Amino acid sequence: MFQGQGLRLAQVLLIVAPAFITYGYNQAGVGPLATLQTCLAAYRGLPVEDETIQAEIASIEAALELTEQSSCFKLREVFSGKNEDRLFYRFTLCMVIQFFQQMCGGNLISTYISTIFEQNLKLGSDLSRILAASALTWKCLCNFIPFFAIDRLGRRKVFMFSGTGMCLCMVVLTITTSFDTSNKAASVLSVVFIWLFNLFYPIGFSGANFVYCTEVAPIQLRVAMASISTANKWLWNFIVVMITPVALDTIGYQYYIVYAAISACIPVSVYFFYPETMGRNLESLNQVFRDAPSVWHVVSMAKDLPKGDVSHLDVEGVEKKLDIEQKEHA
Repeated sequence: MFQGQGLRLAQVLLIVAPAFITYGYNQAGVGPLATLQTCLAAYRGLPVEDETIQAEIASIEAALELTEQSSCFKLREVFSGKNEDRLFYRFTLCMVIQFFQQMCGGNLISTYISTIFEQNLKLGSDLSRILAASALTWKCLCNFIPFFAIDRLGRRKVFMFSGTGMCLCMVVLTITTSFDTSNKAASVLSVVFIWLFNLFYPIGFSGANFVYCTEVAPIQLRVAMASISTANKWLWNFIVVMITPVALDTIGYQYYIVYAAISACIPVSVYFFYPETMGRNLESLNQVFRDAPSVWHVVSMAKDLPKGDVSHLDVEGVEKKLDIEQKEHA
């Protein structure tokens, strides 16, 4: 899990750093933006004078200016429902995806895997520890899959694939653990599907969820929404850790039904409510949230967004938003 998060963090830093360098050059007056323009042009394979390069730099500057205005933004505006950016809807997307990250059963398997093997499946102390260590090592290796999959398949696909796979695993675990521990075939199947669960889980929820929260949030609230949704994730982590021992002792195999049901909700909710952000310009995505007639249309409208660089329309939209914010808080 930590390896996957570290790789995604490195990507975020590589993306964000040039923006802050640009902003620093402008604010301090140390020098022109020629260096950044040259680097960005080389990365895009375009001449420095190209309109796309100039538009992207202007968009970065305007976005950073808008981020500065976030200190004037009141959190209650998110819940007011009177904003055109659908802030509450976007905030809910962040909170729910982080809820899924914990309540799909990932923390249950990671934390109590040896307990499940030893106390619930009666596989013996030594064998349980060997199986637990090997399963978590396997999960560690699977964390490299989303590094290649997230930006090739898209956020929606990895979420839905991961959720479907985890739901299947939890359904099978519900069935196999309902048999008496003397049934060795059922115990073997339980071990196999725990391993499969550790394959499906990292694909969608060992990095993609954190990336998505930063992409779907508006510029001025990106840090706040990502932070609160992450805190929400750790709250559910605490709840799972506290209730799991009691649940396994009292309701046994029926406990897995809860995680099967929640995992089943992942592909459904992602399909209807989570717009694709891979390769989309985030300023254009903001426009989708504003222009969509209802939340049911956001996903379909986001599909029509072109992939690639910013346009002049995007820059003008950000600058217009900045002017409005400055006038409101003047």
